Formats: sequence, C-alpha cells, structure tokens
Amino acid sequence: MSASRRSGTTDELGPEEPERPDGSDGPEGSDGPDGADLLAALLDGMDAALCAFDADGVVTHWNREAERILGWSVAEAVGRQGFAGWAVREADAEEVESRLMAAMHAPGRQVHEFALLTKNGGRVLVRTQSAAVPGPDGKPAGLYCAFSEVHAQIDLERSIALSEALFDDASWGVVLVDADLRPAVVNAHAARALGTGRTAVLGRPLGELLTRGAEELENALTHVLAEGAPPAPAEMWVGVRTPEGERRRCWRSGFLRLASPLAEEPVPLGVGWLFQDVTEAKQGEQEAALLRFRTNQLHRAARAAAECEDPAEAATVHLDFALAGFADHALIDRVAGGAAADGEPAGGPLRLVRVAATPSGGPGPSALTGHAGLPVRYGEGHPALQCVARAGSVRAGAGSVAAEEAREWARARQWPEDTVHALCAVLRSRGRTLGVVTFLRGAGRSPFERSDATYAEDVAGRMAAALDLADLLERDEDA
Repeated sequence: MSASRRSGTTDELGPEEPERPDGSDGPEGSDGPDGADLLAALLDGMDAALCAFDADGVVTHWNREAERILGWSVAEAVGRQGFAGWAVREADAEEVESRLMAAMHAPGRQVHEFALLTKNGGRVLVRTQSAAVPGPDGKPAGLYCAFSEVHAQIDLERSIALSEALFDDASWGVVLVDADLRPAVVNAHAARALGTGRTAVLGRPLGELLTRGAEELENALTHVLAEGAPPAPAEMWVGVRTPEGERRRCWRSGFLRLASPLAEEPVPLGVGWLFQDVTEAKQGEQEAALLRFRTNQLHRAARAAAECEDPAEAATVHLDFALAGFADHALIDRVAGGAAADGEPAGGPLRLVRVAATPSGGPGPSALTGHAGLPVRYGEGHPALQCVARAGSVRAGAGSVAAEEAREWARARQWPEDTVHALCAVLRSRGRTLGVVTFLRGAGRSPFERSDATYAEDVAGRMAAALDLADLLERDEDA
C-alpha cells in the first residue's frame, strides 16, 4: 500500500506506483520521500481544509485542517460516500452534494457556502472552492474541495480590503518602508505630501525626499525595526521640496513593525508608517502658547515697573521682561535734543543717543547709559534712523551670507557681532517721537515676523510712556 494510504490520505485520483518486491516504496538507493509521502505532507501542511472526491462522490483525501475544523479524523472521513449523514444534515445533503458534484462539469472554480456538521454535533458555516480533477484521458476523475470557516475568510477579506483602501482612498499618508529604510509602497496621499508621484518615491533614500527631518525619521524607523512600535504617535517637523521652495510641515506619525506571518520566528519585513499633516493645528497651538507667554510677560513687567521710583528704570524693566524668549540683545536710543511733535521742523540732522542697552557679552539686566549725551555713529539709512523717520517699525537682516560677512554687516550698524536679525520699534508718547528700541537676534533664531513687530510695538508704547514721564520729572526738578 502507498504511503498516502498508510497516512490515511489515498491517491485514487492519480496513478498508483507499483510496489517493489522488497516492499519498499522508493527507487533503489533513494532515501528521500516518494511522491505519495510528499503529497501527504503537502496536504497536511496546508492552511486551508481540503477534501477530495472521486467520480462516484467517495471521499478520497482529508487533510489535518479539515480534521481540525470538523473533528472527523482521516480514518473516519476517507471512504465515506459524500457528506450525507455525518458532515451534513440529511435535510441538506442532497442540495450540498449536487452543488459540489456540479463542479466536475463546470469550468474553473465554484464558490459556495455550506453549513457543515462537526463530530460533536455543532454546525460550522464554511466557504468552499471546488474544481474538477481531470484523469489521464482528460475527463473528470473527481473533484477537490478546499474550505475554511466563513469568519476566517471574512477576516482575510477584510484585511485585504483594508490594505487596498489604505493605499487608495485613505485621508492620511501610508508608506511601507523596507528593511533598508526605503519606501516600498506609497499611497496617493503620502505621494502628494512628499510632492512627487507614487512610483517616483519607491526605492529612494528618505534624504532625497525630505530637505529636513530625514535623520529623525530614519532614527524612528530603525528603532521600530529593532524594538517594535512606539506606544504613542510622534510629531515630526520636516522640510518638503515644492516648486515654490522648501515648506516646513509637521507630520503626526505612527509606526508599526511588519513581520512575516509565514515564519516561525518574526522576520522583519519593514515598517508601516502612517502620518497626518497637522501643521496648521500645531502652528495654532504654538501661536496661542506664545501669545499667552507674551501677555503674561507684559502683565509681570507692568507690575514690576509700577514699583520703580525712577521712570527711566521702569523703561528698562519693560525691556528686560520683553527680552525673554524674544531676542538676544536690545538697545534704547533717544532723539538727541529732545522729542519733537509731528510736523515740527527738525533742528538739524537726526541724531540718536544711546540711553540703555543689554550686555552683549552675556546675559544680564539692561543698564542705563549715555549720560555723556554723545550721539551713536549711525550711518545714513540705518534701520533705527529709518524707524524714527517713518514713525513705524523696521525689520532688517543679514540674509544668507557667510559668517564673516554677517559679522561685518552687524559691525557696520554698531550692533554686537553675533547679530543677524534686527527689529526697530519707534518710541512715541503724546504725539511725539522720543526715540527707538532695537531688538537683536543671533544666527540661532528665526527672523522677526509681523507678529513679533506687533509685540515690540506694544512694549515700545509702555517704554515710551515711562521715558516721557522721566522727562517731565527732570524738567520739574530743573524748574
């Protein structure tokens, strides 16, 4: 008897091998398995349940998965006539067998759903795929029937449908990254976010796709491959190339380690990276937090300045509170010869006298200076002079130049050498221009924006009121 029959899986649908006189199943000198052993191993190793029938409807094959689902052993199943009376209720047997046997004369595979009986009397809804098995003469010699529990099949179909939906219609970016940290599959949303086509992204290093943030993203992917998915999403700021130039975007990203379900031990296939653009929301949060901080600083400065006996000292208190988180250095320059009301003729060229400044060598409170009344050597077109002339804020910057050129730019304007960005706000009180306050930032900070100018103007208004009061008190003392 062949090996497949010894194991309970017969081979009536294929030609039998002649038995050797010595009772062995394989050719002389061969220690490997014969065809029947291989067939039995393949059938028993399948993930799907499988049974087969000959042309008369007798069960000829029954694998281990079929035994697991229904509980009927190979010995109990092989040789039975159809499913009637044991695997199917008598009332359903005729319909089930007619639909199954019809597959022998139908082209391709036939898909049906049946309720089968388990050995302990329970019912299992299965989905079957049946197809004819041709004999040597080309005519149907029987049929095979592969089946699985419907809920398992539905789970599989849901997984496939979910994968297809993620890579077609998802409203967030989905990227499958291989073990070499290169995109292997990209959905349409992710391709648009990266500013390129779906196929153009595949296989390219992340450094070619992002101008900023690629190293941080690669570190996250490497961590996921080694340690598994993080417990919460991560927010990453990246730079994306666009026809208009680089755009900074904030992506809230989640990561999943992908492992092969076919291996005994998890074999990393890559990382599933899902992200959503939250730039606008993040910028809104940052702006709200910045506004709260600056409002608190103005409130604290007002309370501290109210305790100063000298109004000029109160002006420096406002300056020190405004400097926190806003700029690296600050200067206060007064109009030489006293303030003039709008429309009054200037008594000579405009000159400014330094009255207060923050230390340029390190942190510390601003100090009152300029007791000698010497004007600052500002050249024509200096931002501070422009600010006084216009009675409005002026922004200036060194631009994208070499470090030495930036230092020369700052020295030419009488500012500390590490200055790269400047913002001048006019000091006005009672319809007169008193001077200008200049806020300075180094290379480690971003340029001043319009919202910064609004804050600087608010601070300048409070400082101007304190300096104007100092002038009035000085005149009263002189009188």
